[in-house]
Amino acid sequence: MPTDTAHTLDTSRTFWELVERRAALTPDRPVLLQEDRTLTFEELRAGAERTAAGLHAMGVRPGTVVAWQLPTRIETVVLAMALTRLGAIQSPIIPFYRDREVSFALHTSQAEFFAVPGTWRDFDHTAMAERISARGTFEAYAALPTGDPASLPAPPGSGTDVRWIYWTSGTTSDPKGVLHTDRSLIAGGSCLAHALHLSEADTGSIAFPFAHIGGPDYLVMLLLYGFPAVLFEKFALPDALEDYRKHGVTVAGGSTAFYSMFLAEQRKQPDTRLIPTLRLLAGGGAPKPPEIHHAVVREMGVKLTHGYGMTEVPMITMGSPDDTEENLATTEGRPPPGMEIRITNDEVRLRGEAVCAGYLNPSHTTEAFDDDGFLITGDLGHLTPTGHLVLTGRLKDVIIRKGENISAKEIEDLLHGHPAITDVAVIGLPDAKRGERVCAVIEQTTGTTPLTLADVTAHLRAEGLSPHKLPEQLEVVDALPRNETLRKVLKYRLRERYSGTVK
Repeated sequence: MPTDTAHTLDTSRTFWELVERRAALTPDRPVLLQEDRTLTFEELRAGAERTAAGLHAMGVRPGTVVAWQLPTRIETVVLAMALTRLGAIQSPIIPFYRDREVSFALHTSQAEFFAVPGTWRDFDHTAMAERISARGTFEAYAALPTGDPASLPAPPGSGTDVRWIYWTSGTTSDPKGVLHTDRSLIAGGSCLAHALHLSEADTGSIAFPFAHIGGPDYLVMLLLYGFPAVLFEKFALPDALEDYRKHGVTVAGGSTAFYSMFLAEQRKQPDTRLIPTLRLLAGGGAPKPPEIHHAVVREMGVKLTHGYGMTEVPMITMGSPDDTEENLATTEGRPPPGMEIRITNDEVRLRGEAVCAGYLNPSHTTEAFDDDGFLITGDLGHLTPTGHLVLTGRLKDVIIRKGENISAKEIEDLLHGHPAITDVAVIGLPDAKRGERVCAVIEQTTGTTPLTLADVTAHLRAEGLSPHKLPEQLEVVDALPRNETLRKVLKYRLRERYSGTVK
């Protein structure tokens, strides 16, 4: 029997209405901070209108598809809001993607214009656009197009038209174009605003690519609450700490990998607060082992709230600072108003305001939604009596050994508690006798004695793990392979690397 939980939320406003409303309420308050630059809410509105007028003169109209592959800069946000002012359909592309992924996105979406950063991090994006014959290419950072706002048509009035095309990671096949409306993205951002209880006194941070689905999520929160965020074009510690401290950041995060990086820096000077103003780490996008939560709270002296989201549904659940420590450590939080969660045969299914409108390819849409209109996530989990969601793994991440289902996440969570393990990924590998065997791939903590398979299994036995779930193979790596957005571990690369090994 399925179990459901649901709430309601009015998210009828468009993105541009949020921009105008916030500019009217607090015009002179800063919204974006980057190095020594500051942009106020009114400057964001006015700059976006001027850029919209320039785009309109170039031929951009409501419904025109405009792709952009830009790093996290103030100009990127201005361009994105200019496109919302026009009612264009924008297709953000992660700036680390190259010819194959970019060509697929541009041609599949039939983009008429393509904004690039020129040469960025020693890569010539303009030359790439020429190689793949991208139409209407322009370098956004040479100078954003500008014009007279008086020439603009009326802003779009509906928040339910498709205005955004985001791309899944495409780690095992071509990426899918995910269709979003202003309404669905505002609902996702509202989840953060609802759960985190922030105020105008806070200062946030965007340390991940703004082209990620989390970009507009976070911007919605700034527009709703009226506080600023520090932008990081390139995030690396300890270099980024200067800007966190200079701007007095109170809320930071991104994903589990970010928590681990902050924690590693804190451990270099355990008696000194890493960021004196910081009070909350928040993020999502990847599983969060309970031990990481407890270590952050214990050693950094801040709250840690974690959530659950995906490209198709930017924010599904979020932990709240007033949740119990047990719920914060072991669950993904609760759904916001407007999100309905159904658990069917242990699988998480979703319906509500923040769920995408489908995919560019109609066949993908048919496959992804059930007969009741719920998105089939492929994630496994259950709801607690208090309505908190616990994720137990992915269908693709279930290892079937001798007919028994084994959750990779359960083993990973236990191994994160080993003091000599910095990070871990557990995968299933083809095995002639067992069907699949359990392989643990670990990053070891610097300066610790090299671990053996016997050491790892002894730790898991002591933690109470059933013998049939114990790893039969151990691989130690300098660094787990990760993507460039939220630093998720790419397990498919590990499977490719170790599937030919025989143990």
